Amino acid sequence: MQAARRPRAQGAAPARLLLGFACAVALSLGLVPAAAPAGVQSRIAFESNRDGSYQVYVMNANGTGQTQLTVRTGEGQNFDPAWEPGGSRIVFESDRDAKTSSDLYAMNANGTPPFARLTTNQVPDTNPAWSPLGTTIAFQSNRTGNYEIYVMDAKTGLRQRALTNNPAQDSDPAWSPDGTRIAFDTNRDGNFEVYMMSATGKAVRRLTTNKARDVNPTWSPDGTKLAFESDRSGNDEIYVMNLATGRVTDLTKNPARDSDPTWSPDGQLIAFASNRDGNSEIYVMSALNGSNQTRLTNNPAVDLVPNFWQQPRR
Repeated sequence: MQAARRPRAQGAAPARLLLGFACAVALSLGLVPAAAPAGVQSRIAFESNRDGSYQVYVMNANGTGQTQLTVRTGEGQNFDPAWEPGGSRIVFESDRDAKTSSDLYAMNANGTPPFARLTTNQVPDTNPAWSPLGTTIAFQSNRTGNYEIYVMDAKTGLRQRALTNNPAQDSDPAWSPDGTRIAFDTNRDGNFEVYMMSATGKAVRRLTTNKARDVNPTWSPDGTKLAFESDRSGNDEIYVMNLATGRVTDLTKNPARDSDPTWSPDGQLIAFASNRDGNSEIYVMSALNGSNQTRLTNNPAVDLVPNFWQQPRR
């Protein structure tokens, strides 16, 4: 984001902690999801400052075809990409117009205009997430003095309204695959935990209970699990919670910082960011047990916030 970036997990301010490999290897490890439209390989959007400022990139699910979508000249810095279900558009955060803050924009998935500005505020609007039908975008904003979860019309940016109203910070919204619930993180109980509410902001309930920081929830495509980031083992790892049993499993088990989980559309993989090789890169692993942790990007810059293309809800 702007000069300094926060760890996306903190939910406090628009600044993020600064934290190929061969196709044949990916195929041999079974790392290429098959749940994209016929003849189309699933893709991952992410942000990187490899061009000198943060911009939005995309790549194939095996790390090939890394392509910059936003351009530095005249477009500010661009972050937090999220695919529209079906993959036609990408919503992202940018300071291209506000300069001192950031708003949400949508662009064609190949990076071509128009760039539709969806929010216009003097405070940061961040961390967008599409509803499964692609009609609504949830996001976080501190326009009232602290971060709350908002929703708006995905095409026009109209009908913006808050779903949460709490003096604590509510951030990182994630839609359930059926569109009826939103998971998010909040520090309303003194430290960041993962919560869930209905898509209308009702029936709020706490999912994690830990003295550590549990943040950045993301749903499995079948709606039975949540992946999230936590430092409960002493450093940030990627965990998965079984929503039926409440059982939590550490998938990454690495002394480095692992963050920003996102599920592949077939539910077989989780992509995430990690600085285990000295700087933040994008990795994938088995969503079942964390095996085959494999680096997709290999760049001296910072690569963060992977977001898998997702199936549209039928």
